[in-house]
Amino acid sequence: MNAPLRHAALADSGDPTRFQRFTHPDHPRIVRLVVEDDALRGFLQEVQKVDVQNLEYVPFMRFELADTLARHVGEDFAATINEIVKDRRHGGFTVGVQGLTDDAADFVRFGTAIGHLLGPSNHDAMSGNYYARFLVKHTDASDSYLRQAYRLFTMHTDGTFVTEATDWLLMMKFAEQNAIGGESRFLHLDDWEGRDRFVNHRLGTAPFLYKAPGSKNVSDRVERPVFFQGEFGLSMSFIDQFVQPRNREEAAFLNDLSASMEASAGTREVSLPVGELVVLNNYFYVHGRAPFEKNEALSRELMRQRGTFA
Repeated sequence: MNAPLRHAALADSGDPTRFQRFTHPDHPRIVRLVVEDDALRGFLQEVQKVDVQNLEYVPFMRFELADTLARHVGEDFAATINEIVKDRRHGGFTVGVQGLTDDAADFVRFGTAIGHLLGPSNHDAMSGNYYARFLVKHTDASDSYLRQAYRLFTMHTDGTFVTEATDWLLMMKFAEQNAIGGESRFLHLDDWEGRDRFVNHRLGTAPFLYKAPGSKNVSDRVERPVFFQGEFGLSMSFIDQFVQPRNREEAAFLNDLSASMEASAGTREVSLPVGELVVLNNYFYVHGRAPFEKNEALSRELMRQRGTFA
């Protein structure tokens, strides 16, 4: 195990902290958080009575789970994950259930608690819920790269084609069989050596039109620039599949930008075990997925949540 970056401060109650933080072995900016088993067990046992459908129907119950997790792990844990995701030096973390459960309902509860320590979740139109669960298998007939296992899922941000803000993104691995490859790929904007060439291009801050495919269940037509200044400094909004260039010049700019990110030395592949999740700041990280090796028995299930900071 890597040496800790530092121990978190003591909880407000004076009790010792119930977690540690480390540099992630696959990415120098991502923080790996490890929660004590006893604290996780206490949380999982207490929330067993919370039905997942209750979470889907009653938004305040999601914050009840967040409160329960903070009681078991400490308010310092809640403060730490907010600090990490908002800190441009890091902007992301991983944390998991430490193999204490393989129940999908427990994964939903844990992921919901983590997300709602950051803030409220967005509505996910693809699933009609506040989260989406989706399978990646050997064959798929979808109209985007999300579930197509053998294609490179190119670098992008989330929420490009909806009007509500998407501050943070959470992805959790539920199950995996016969999967070789398919690693998550992350690029922090400050590690992208070609960034400034595109930021300073006259199209870098020009509005582009975004439209979603039918599977996303979103009819919005949204215009937004690729680069903009926000609360966290230089920020980005981009996905190659849904941006609609108006002419050849715009198409060439977008194609060159996407190729530059894919080839960047700052793009790192990060492994995510079953039962572990990653949270990223959606303004200064782009993310994607490496292709899988072909296998007719391939199966992976993921959960996605997106939201805003409280």
